[in-house]
Amino acid sequence: MLCESSMSVLYPTLLLCVYGFFSNLRPSEPFLTAYLMGPDKNLTETQVVNELYPIWTYSYLVLLFPIFLATDYLCYKPVLVLQATSLVVTYVMLLKAQGLLAMQLLEFVFGLATASDVAYYSYIYSVVEPAHYQRVTGYCRSITLFGSAAGSLTGQLLLSVAKVPLLHLVAITLASAAVAFVAPWFLPMPKRSLFFHMSPGAAVERPRSSSTALMEKAEDSESKVPLNSRGVATISRSSEAGSHKNGLLDVLRMLFDDFLQCYRCRPLLAWSLWWALATCGYFQVINYAQALWENVRPSQDYEIYNGYVETLSTLLGALAALLVGYLPVCWTVWGELALCVLSLLMAVCVFVMDTLRNIWLCYGSYVLFRATYMLLITVATYQIAASLNMQRYALVFGVNTFMALLLQTLLTVVVVDSAGLGLDVFAQFLIYGGYFAVISAVFLLAGLCKLVSRRRSEQEALANSPIDTESDSPPVGDACTC
Repeated sequence: MLCESSMSVLYPTLLLCVYGFFSNLRPSEPFLTAYLMGPDKNLTETQVVNELYPIWTYSYLVLLFPIFLATDYLCYKPVLVLQATSLVVTYVMLLKAQGLLAMQLLEFVFGLATASDVAYYSYIYSVVEPAHYQRVTGYCRSITLFGSAAGSLTGQLLLSVAKVPLLHLVAITLASAAVAFVAPWFLPMPKRSLFFHMSPGAAVERPRSSSTALMEKAEDSESKVPLNSRGVATISRSSEAGSHKNGLLDVLRMLFDDFLQCYRCRPLLAWSLWWALATCGYFQVINYAQALWENVRPSQDYEIYNGYVETLSTLLGALAALLVGYLPVCWTVWGELALCVLSLLMAVCVFVMDTLRNIWLCYGSYVLFRATYMLLITVATYQIAASLNMQRYALVFGVNTFMALLLQTLLTVVVVDSAGLGLDVFAQFLIYGGYFAVISAVFLLAGLCKLVSRRRSEQEALANSPIDTESDSPPVGDACTC
């Protein structure tokens, strides 16, 4: 029986890892801007930066929520097949198609593939038992980082050592996408999902010691006022009815009810706010960094090392994420001020890239920028997930990503798109640096207000406590577990 259980976990995990590795093995990715502006596609910088790249942002935003619902309704596997198909179509078009309009269609298809990432990261939870979640999540997430790093390094070595043309790197990326395309077809079809096809027993009442109690505990540590005083927490009304196959309106009502309950938690709201704001700026920086490097060191005149930079930044980002668990920081106390300081560091990195215009400083700042973001987004993920069950985990992370994309779309329309200001890449990065500086200022104010409030609470607690029990009661500020 144990062997059968292990095989039921191993088979889908192995297939997902194969798919994750080869779908992210993209040797052409670090050189995409150089390829589009080179002789193979012959697009201008204005066309690439102001008319082409914004299409990905718009399509990702528009498709994210429909794909999220379709993923759950179709039980994951069909959307994984759709993503694999979209990646193949993307690189066939990148290899063969010509003209701005064709490239804009390519960006839309790639936006569809990106929005479908939700199927990759949630499929495994529908086919393995909760006891295996942590392990299989680690496998699936780490293999995508490893595939991305391996692709960047392979592309750089082929370009620098073997002098392979950029067109051939696109062909190799297409071959990798074709290998990835095969894997999803052999995945087992799930029989349950989070919302539309709930597993039996999902509608029963849960004791307060579960995720709801965790979320209330997080709220209570901040405001000292519990969300409610009920001894038993129940899931959404549509689930209480006992139906395990919900309609669209039931699912939307369930999502809205959970949304309201989740975002009443102030710590979760603070981390989610940083997530949305910082992810918006992060996407903008990594999307247009290659265009900035192309201006600082044109690929037509010099050898470029984008592949090494992407490899190093990915590996250091993964290392930073791993180090989070070993940092001696009490995030419940110092979280806002840490977000302030590290957001300011990210702002400095962007300003260095924009103003000094030295390729090596650009590369170094980019690596530091990505590593800092990876560290903070890992902390945010942990702080949010610790308060939620799996259903709310998917909801909150989806809402945060959607808000990040909405902000990114507004920023793109105003700053990047030719229909808006259509600024050149250096002016854009000046704005992105200022954007992260504003984020830093917001969390500086939040952190100071939190410390003042905590100090006032400590003083009130000491004033109201009997003198003889002072030594038995720890101060409020020391009550958190680090």
